[in-house]
Amino acid sequence: MNTLGRWATSLRFRLLAATLAALALALLLAGLLLGGLFRDHVMRQFETTLTQQLDQLTARLEFDATGSPLVDPLTLSDPRWQKPFSGLYWQLDRMGGSDQTRRGVLRSRSLWDSSLSLAADALADGKVHVHEGPGPQGTTLLMLERTVRTDEQPDTGWRLIVAADLQETALAVDRFTGVLWASLAALGVLLTLAALAQVAVGLSPLRAMQRALLEVHEGRTPRLLGRFPTEVQPLIDDFNGVLDRNAEVVARARTQAGNLAHALKTPLSVMDQAAAQAQHSVPASSDLVRVVQEQVVLSRRQIDWHLARARVAAAQGLPGQRTPLAPVLSGLLRVMARIHAQRGLTLRCDEVPGSWAFAGEEQDLQEMLGNVLDNACQWARGTVQVQAGRAHGQLTITVDDDGPGIAPELRQSVLARGVRLDETTPGSGLGLAIVADLVELYGGGIALDASPQGGLRVRFSLPATA
Repeated sequence: MNTLGRWATSLRFRLLAATLAALALALLLAGLLLGGLFRDHVMRQFETTLTQQLDQLTARLEFDATGSPLVDPLTLSDPRWQKPFSGLYWQLDRMGGSDQTRRGVLRSRSLWDSSLSLAADALADGKVHVHEGPGPQGTTLLMLERTVRTDEQPDTGWRLIVAADLQETALAVDRFTGVLWASLAALGVLLTLAALAQVAVGLSPLRAMQRALLEVHEGRTPRLLGRFPTEVQPLIDDFNGVLDRNAEVVARARTQAGNLAHALKTPLSVMDQAAAQAQHSVPASSDLVRVVQEQVVLSRRQIDWHLARARVAAAQGLPGQRTPLAPVLSGLLRVMARIHAQRGLTLRCDEVPGSWAFAGEEQDLQEMLGNVLDNACQWARGTVQVQAGRAHGQLTITVDDDGPGIAPELRQSVLARGVRLDETTPGSGLGLAIVADLVELYGGGIALDASPQGGLRVRFSLPATA
């Protein structure tokens, strides 16, 4: 699976992607909503202020005896009315027929020599309309208009216009929007860091469970150990229950195999004893007795063979198995030294680190090492050398002897069950065959080669654990 595929199936990536997408959408909507609300609020405030100015202008509007409008500038409180192009303007238009409409009948000094251009629209008396339009010097204005009439001239309408420059308001809105988006961006960064921390903390129990599984896989513990959150603990309990049930099944299978072996070996022992007694009481039956005794020995070997296979097949890969190599190897060398003491063999072994361990049962390791060492001691002339190595999760054990060795074309055949190259040597021909079978069941390999000492080299590999 490529990197993109691994990311797509990663729980961490899914949680982060969903969280960051939700955060981005929420911050975007918040920015748009808050920016719009602020602009609306500013515009309402701006419009309210202009409405107050329009009310003040309406209150100051008077008419003389001839019906001409009058507005005393001194009565208007805002000094910007008097400053040219200050950004605050007012104007009075006369509204009548198409030939009677006059713009700028009266206007503020701030307009100087310009006037406000506002399209005529149907406006009920006293109502206020709001428009945006061009102003002096290319500015954009917000304009409020109101139509008033007098009792003396009911057919003539007077349109009062108050306008103010939108530039300052637009700048204020832009400043707020910039600060808003910068704040939301900073908030987004902080929330992203919080999401990363949340995912890291939330998924830490999974990493702890992974480490616990590694401990089980490497044989350090038979069960998942550690403290886990309540959401994960049921899974841990169920998994430990499966491990316990597997261990029970293996133990029951071994017990049944042991019972079967005992049930078979007891009749064989009876037959062997009966044959021995018959040999003494009836010498003429010596050939029959010899055949019976040989078959009894062979049957026992076959039982041991199949028991070893059944035991390894049941235990192979079972979690929590760990057998240190050094104690087993040193113990077997001491046993071989005592068994072959009369031959005066020299048994040498390189130092084996105490941390090197076999991912399997001690009995199986003793079975394999014992058969190889016994075979080497039987054929060695004077020296047996043992070496061990560990690499890529495998233990490699090499046993060399200085015996006659085996011809290259015959090496593979001695690993077959029951094959013996020398019929004069005691045994059934099952030693190396059992080793080869057990090594294969554990997922290892075995090879026979010429030893630098002149005899046979047996090299086999087995799964290692930390």
